[in-house]
Amino acid sequence: MASRPPSKLSRYLLRPLWRLLWRSLLAALLLLTLIVLGLKVINPPVWSWLVWRELTSPAGYPEEYSHQWVDLEQIPVSMQLAVVASEDQRFPLHNGIDLEAVQQAVSEAMDGKGLRGASTLTQQTAKNLFLWPGRDWVRKGMEAPLALMLEGILGKRRILELYLNIVEFAPGVYGVGAASEYWYQRPAERLTVDQSARLAAILPNPWLYVAQPPTDYVRQRADWIQQQMRQLGNGWVTSIE
Repeated sequence: MASRPPSKLSRYLLRPLWRLLWRSLLAALLLLTLIVLGLKVINPPVWSWLVWRELTSPAGYPEEYSHQWVDLEQIPVSMQLAVVASEDQRFPLHNGIDLEAVQQAVSEAMDGKGLRGASTLTQQTAKNLFLWPGRDWVRKGMEAPLALMLEGILGKRRILELYLNIVEFAPGVYGVGAASEYWYQRPAERLTVDQSARLAAILPNPWLYVAQPPTDYVRQRADWIQQQMRQLGNGWVTSIE
């Protein structure tokens, strides 16, 4: 039985709704673009991940969070290289989405090895800036276009600077400046190679792992990160733009 075509009244009512929807989407895209453009020169005073933590206040979250902005030029190259070696070794090569890592993750999942994350540093920065905790597919789907936008507007060095300044290194401790003081009682500018590697080692779960004194797991992971850093070399991050 053939379905009846929509009536003239239905088309008359739907047309303005579609027009409103498209205008709302365009307005949201324009606002988001303006915000990202602003991030080229403005250090964010607040970001989505921090807001979620403040609103939900999970067990173990301190009454006041710690954050101290540090310009990339004052962050040791060892710290920059440590997070790249740990989280996204192809960071200088991709455009925000590492298709090679995605294909490998899908292949491993199809082989029954489980689905692992393939998020780049750019995607993680987009998540921390604009999205919410969790592993749902809606959030993952929004990460990709946001990552492409960050890469196109901000460039690698600014993305790395943002990541290092807003990622959580301990409950309520955001950015490498606050993390250096929290874990080692020293400014970020004085971080050693080993201290940088230990900070990078706890990033997968800063609510579980501790940088000082390091557990056996953190010690082993930090040693592996330092090995990767030596193989990549400082130029792997100092040459990015």
